Amino acid sequence: MRQIFHRKFRPAFVWFAPWPTILTSGVKRMELFWYGILYSFLGFLLEVAFARVTDARKKDRKCFLLLPLCPVYGLGAVGILLLPPAVGRSVPQLFLGSAAVASLAEYGMGLFYERCWGVAFWNYSGLPGSVKGRVCLPFSLCWGVLGVALVTWVQPLMARFVAMLPGFLLPPVLALLAADFVCSGLLLRQTRSTDSLRWYRMRQ
Repeated sequence: MRQIFHRKFRPAFVWFAPWPTILTSGVKRMELFWYGILYSFLGFLLEVAFARVTDARKKDRKCFLLLPLCPVYGLGAVGILLLPPAVGRSVPQLFLGSAAVASLAEYGMGLFYERCWGVAFWNYSGLPGSVKGRVCLPFSLCWGVLGVALVTWVQPLMARFVAMLPGFLLPPVLALLAADFVCSGLLLRQTRSTDSLRWYRMRQ
């Protein structure tokens, strides 16, 4: 009976096989770097779409002067990928683990922006479960949903794409990211406003 049950219901868990396989085979530091960059870009696209749908005042949500990136998404995604493989074997565990890790990343990034750069890119004050405006319950639940989607559908495709990237791209991309990070930080510390990153709108 157990063998029949296992054969019948095993396909439901195959969706989560790629993630544990990736972790147990060992994720290289270079791969983690690319995952961080690419998921930061996807996060930027998601933020822009969210701003359009909700008709938010600020339509562009990037956190750097030049690069269209939202690092909190990259950090959260890498954190999810580094969770123990056993977490990905059930949807509830994956959901809760993703929500916890990504919320921790969001809180850490929010604290960094406030303490080091003197700005806040988001403020959840007034929302249920808000912790100093840096995280809140509704968006933590959204992180859980995004984590399940990432592991189930996005990461297998992302892993194939990253495997095709040539090694010579790493130094220039890393240099550009470092330069943009420093320039963005200096500008934000001086202006104390995230609007200073919207240099392309200053003449409008």
